[in-house]
Amino acid sequence: MRLGISSFAFGWAVGTPAPPAGRAFTADTLLDFAIAQRVPVIQFGDHIALDAQTPEELAAFATRARDAGVAIETGARGLTAEHLHRYIGVSRQLDARVLRFVIDAKAYEPSFADIVTIIREALPALRAADLTLGIENHDRLSCATLRRLIDTLASEHVGICLDTANSLGAGEGIGEVLAQLAPVCVNLHVKDYAIERLSYLMGFTITGRALGEGALPLDHVLDAVAPYGRCTTAIVETWPPPEPEISATLAKEQRWAESSVARLRAALAERIATTQAP
Repeated sequence: MRLGISSFAFGWAVGTPAPPAGRAFTADTLLDFAIAQRVPVIQFGDHIALDAQTPEELAAFATRARDAGVAIETGARGLTAEHLHRYIGVSRQLDARVLRFVIDAKAYEPSFADIVTIIREALPALRAADLTLGIENHDRLSCATLRRLIDTLASEHVGICLDTANSLGAGEGIGEVLAQLAPVCVNLHVKDYAIERLSYLMGFTITGRALGEGALPLDHVLDAVAPYGRCTTAIVETWPPPEPEISATLAKEQRWAESSVARLRAALAERIATTQAP
């Protein structure tokens, strides 16, 4: 698995009208971070609308990333036939090999049958683009349903973008997520979190943590996914709780991104060293 960083490691910076540095967070900002931190893969979430870029802008960005030795993965939300085909086109322009998709969008929750139809009709385009569609586990659909989706489609160009935290929203912990989805994982979102009981004991809160500082069993996750050989990239995402001032929030987000990249890099390197040991 190659190390990567997602634009969702900068969820506060993206869309901040006037960050303290005086510069909006863009696709180029994510690439700048990857270059500075020696991260070989960047992945875009749906909060940066790559399909709003002109072909010329996409071509220039693809060239800059290629020259820097950074691979691009794309991402979108709202799995309609039109949106999927639009992002297949964007992915081709950026030389992407992974397209991560969240099925649901605001006021849009397609049925299982509709999801199968949409993806099945796109398979020829995915094959032509040499592109793998990673369906992300998200709040509504259970891991068992997502596994049934991948098994039904039975295509090497479709798998799961396995997020280590999202399925908590569906009442499913990391054990169940890995049991169902590790065999069909094509892309891994590494996101740490803490689950803490409220002070009055009736309920819990789930909050993000920098990688290695929360409840995520990182080594177990990597060991569970690796043997199947389909997962090509492990991508850092974070959920930093906000600080009272936006400047402090953005600074914390930057620190978390850097420390999480370092932690995941070390974990991946350890596995390489272990497999190469005599």
